[in-house]
Amino acid sequence: MRIMSDHELAGKTAVITGASKGIGRAIAEHFAAAGANVVICSRKQGDIDGVAAAITEGDGGDALGVACDVTDSAAVEAMVDAALDEFGTVDVLVNNAGGMIRDDNLHRIDEDVFDRNIEVNLKGQYLVASELLPVMVENGGGSMVHMGSVNGIFGIGLTAYSAAKSGILSLSRNIATQYGRYGIRSNVISPGTIETKNREDEMVETEEKQEEGKTAREEWIDQYPLGRFGRPREIAEATLFLASDRAGFVSGTNLVVDGGLTAGLDSTFQTAIYDADDRPVRN
Repeated sequence: MRIMSDHELAGKTAVITGASKGIGRAIAEHFAAAGANVVICSRKQGDIDGVAAAITEGDGGDALGVACDVTDSAAVEAMVDAALDEFGTVDVLVNNAGGMIRDDNLHRIDEDVFDRNIEVNLKGQYLVASELLPVMVENGGGSMVHMGSVNGIFGIGLTAYSAAKSGILSLSRNIATQYGRYGIRSNVISPGTIETKNREDEMVETEEKQEEGKTAREEWIDQYPLGRFGRPREIAEATLFLASDRAGFVSGTNLVVDGGLTAGLDSTFQTAIYDADDRPVRN
């Protein structure tokens, strides 16, 4: 897939965690097309090597694939060392690694499930950010983009995952206020439902539990005013904006990319009750 870009990140190096597939891979591809050297991370070396090779063979910058479990501080330190050895510095961090792990309503999850969701989604972002802060300070600044979720903004289930995603908002704001004087910007992207393999698998599993009526996918999409899920490239483009100098005066914010989900209730029910056809007509 060819990606149009104005080379906003030319000459810069970006670390992107959780980059072997889905949103993370799309971000890595967009950043490389924008001229960045990318250090892409995943827990398994085999998962990331193919992505790095595809990026290096494309039109953008170089790519280095590094196996890294972001919940392991020693592994994070080794990953940053590898990035510095290869490219000399790091200008951008995309804290993307994370995911929902056997989460549910509060009374149906145990302590291990809660701890693991917090560890993967919040502690991992803390470890990577804290390891790169001294690098960016020495470099005279940098940009951090942390992957949040609409789950961190309002209550739609998944107790532990949502708590972690809310924590990311606070973590990012504190980075922005504590280290802005060193030229470091810190922001959050909060996506709605995005079309990825993991999300498709989740919907299939849900549909197997349903008896009649709409499919899980149809019920899910009904919540979105735009009538569809997002695409990985749409999150990548929003992330590229926050990482680039185009967002040079943007810090401590949360960019919600959710097709209108958190704007309010979809008006389908209101239309059905009060007005069968409320399409605007020019007089």
